[in-house]
Amino acid sequence: MYTINFKFEQKGLEPLTVENCLPDDSILEVALKNNIHLHHNCGGVCACSTCHIYLNSGEHHIEELSDKEEDFIDRARNPRINSRLSCQCILFDGSGTLDITIPDQTLIHGE
Repeated sequence: MYTINFKFEQKGLEPLTVENCLPDDSILEVALKNNIHLHHNCGGVCACSTCHIYLNSGEHHIEELSDKEEDFIDRARNPRINSRLSCQCILFDGSGTLDITIPDQTLIHGE
């Protein structure tokens, strides 16, 4: 089981910790199951960049960045070296802690 610490760039949102996250769930799925607003215009199939997050720590608990994901991250708003698409961050079997920052969702249109 995993623990994911979510921080938010959007003003007025306090950090949130979600415990008992299941392997094989994506960070997007964990967010949605816990009522954390995270855009996902393509439905979580790596066809857009709206579920863009910053993975601050815990990268060894998920698959490495694929070429396809990297192409879409380049289209995200304010990409950084630790940018990932939450739909592609699927938790491995095991346990640990990940620290995530969700960019300001008010700047994203659609869904």
